[in-house]
Amino acid sequence: MFTRLSQLFSGKSTNHSSDTMAQIESLVMEAVASLVNPDTGKTYVAARAVRNIRVDDTSLSLDVILAYPARSRFAEIAETFRTTLTPLAEGRKIEVAVRSEITSHAVQRGVTLLPGVKNIIAVASGKGGVGKSTTAVNLALALAGEGARVGILDADIYGPSQPLMMGLQGQRPLAEDGKTMQPVVNHGIQTMSIGYLVDTDQAMVWRGPMVSQALQQLLNDTRWDALDYLVIDMPPGTGDIQLTLAQKVPVTGALIVTTPQDIALLDARKGLKMFEKVGVPILGLVENMAIHICSSCGHAEHIFGEGGAARMAADYGVEVLGSLPLDIGIRMAVDEGRPSVIADPDGQIASLYKAIARKVAIRVGEKAQDFSGKFPKIVIQNT
Repeated sequence: MFTRLSQLFSGKSTNHSSDTMAQIESLVMEAVASLVNPDTGKTYVAARAVRNIRVDDTSLSLDVILAYPARSRFAEIAETFRTTLTPLAEGRKIEVAVRSEITSHAVQRGVTLLPGVKNIIAVASGKGGVGKSTTAVNLALALAGEGARVGILDADIYGPSQPLMMGLQGQRPLAEDGKTMQPVVNHGIQTMSIGYLVDTDQAMVWRGPMVSQALQQLLNDTRWDALDYLVIDMPPGTGDIQLTLAQKVPVTGALIVTTPQDIALLDARKGLKMFEKVGVPILGLVENMAIHICSSCGHAEHIFGEGGAARMAADYGVEVLGSLPLDIGIRMAVDEGRPSVIADPDGQIASLYKAIARKVAIRVGEKAQDFSGKFPKIVIQNT
């Protein structure tokens, strides 16, 4: 292979014929064909991530384009490609540019994409008190930490918690035009919640239709700014808000949060089935409070049971994307408005959330793309 490449370049100018360049590209692709992306388990070539191969007398360059945010991986991936291509380059400078290109992906039939938002990820639980909101906020922060533009919508009209978790209590969104609202930003995340519009101790005594309308207004009247992902922190249950979101909001996929406890799993199963019925793909499960390790003696105990999420995943053909411990640090971090991914970005808990976020983004990236925004709209008018 290396001899063939040398022959293609020997004594040639940089203006190679199209046939020669096709042969060179084929040799480069052959050289990197065995490189496997450790995040996906697939080769970069099979994922069509290797693009724009350029070779001349002094350099060999190419792009590696990922369908998910992975800024912390870029240097490692580039070095892997440079090492592999060194024998092939024959002294030429090797340039590998790694970047992410996050596109819009398919949603439910008959639902159009939301302006300013490429993908919507619903984080649901079925049952309250299982750590869904904490998972949602750390997921959003982890995606942003890898270079994505991320927003979070607090869809729990009755019990909004994101203003506290994001350190934004008492904030009010700007509405300069009197019609739309600017998202409230902190930690690089665009946020919106009914909690910004009402007093902390005000009870939302609303019936279902009013709650559904409020959700749609928060979603559609917020001026989301070029988001790759909008994470929706769902309220527990399978009521009006869930139905509104499933039928009228363009959801790319849903993440189900549960604990190992049988009671929590009963409701989580109902939430999963609801999304399946309306055509929203399940991205996976997250098992919260999987194990408790005593901070004093180190004793480990499965307070809420063991293996519940794994059994549910096996029943429905989905994957457990990660398990999180019952840890006082997680609770303290969100109460202080600095979730674990921000409070201790290099800690073990943050690493668990980051791994879950990467798996979620990879699953979104593997879905079929939505090309509706690329086609011209046909307008019929009298002339």
